[in-house]
Amino acid sequence: MVGAGQLARMTQQAAIPLGVHLRVLAGCPDDPAVSAGAQPLLGSPERIADLRALAEGARVVTFDHERIPFEHLDALAAEGVPLQPAPGAKRLAQDKLQARRTLASLGFPVPPFAHATEAAAVAEFAAGHGWPLVAKAPRGGYDGRGVFWLEDLPAARRALLEHPGGLLLEPALRLDRELAVLVARNRTGEVAVYPVVETVQRSGMCREVHAPARVPSVIARAARDLATGIAERIGATGVLAVELFHCAEGLLVNELALRPHNSGHYTIEGCETSQFEQHLRAVLDWPLGAAGLTAPAVATVNVIGPRDGSDPAGRLDRALAVPGCHIHLYGKQPRPGRKLGHVTVRSGNLDEALDAARSAARVLEGGRP
Repeated sequence: MVGAGQLARMTQQAAIPLGVHLRVLAGCPDDPAVSAGAQPLLGSPERIADLRALAEGARVVTFDHERIPFEHLDALAAEGVPLQPAPGAKRLAQDKLQARRTLASLGFPVPPFAHATEAAAVAEFAAGHGWPLVAKAPRGGYDGRGVFWLEDLPAARRALLEHPGGLLLEPALRLDRELAVLVARNRTGEVAVYPVVETVQRSGMCREVHAPARVPSVIARAARDLATGIAERIGATGVLAVELFHCAEGLLVNELALRPHNSGHYTIEGCETSQFEQHLRAVLDWPLGAAGLTAPAVATVNVIGPRDGSDPAGRLDRALAVPGCHIHLYGKQPRPGRKLGHVTVRSGNLDEALDAARSAARVLEGGRP
């Protein structure tokens, strides 16, 4: 696995009972996946020699992030390295502009968009959609990073100076909610679809996941059909996360992630097969597991580093006193605003699950339950 962060850590935890040996390309010897027992190869995805060393003898090479140069993936594929997902599909998670263009050309609903490399193009888009605009760096940003507001043309000029490759522009849509669907697909085309969930974002970061999303059944079916259709049309393998906007215009595809995803952490306790086990099954072309919920309602709340820089692990005993909580800490160096773990609760009622998960997360972050 290219990467050794918390996604690789939880993949390692899923690999152990399956007898899968996971080697990770790690930047540091104490990266989260390494501390969980994955075999480390210290290096960088920026160096193709390190990627080749990681792939040596591997049955499959997969990813826990997007920060791999396109040209390296293409070169490895040409050399016969078994990359899953393949570079063509993976690129749709690495390049937001290419994803927009590809999905639109395939007939999937996406927000209005434009690629602007100069202020005049921004002004033209704003004339049709109004200020403010949402701007995204086409490459290098994911999980909320590289997304910002443009309030006016001077702000756009400043942003273009910082992003000489241009900006992906979107109107500021009025959202009812944000949804996500995980789809797993193996190389023989078998598909498993997880329930539609609602994600709650704060300051560009996912803070909560509500499963199942409280939406009409017709919306849930449409979201699952969209995600399944995308997985099949782009030839995804492994876990594909499809992030959706639910708004007056209907369902619009926001972003794709071709790897395990924050919106699927609830599946560890909340589904019959976790997204991490499912990803391993899919990239190894094994039969997929059932993806149904293990309780009527499941809630996950992310644990964020508090302002004082303290370590939530020092408050673990108090958080464990909250009934029904499943706590995951990632073993990362604490710092303010950093995602350090998550709490999942299963219940017969979503509000009860949320109350308990929020309570434990508040304790871990240094607040009152």
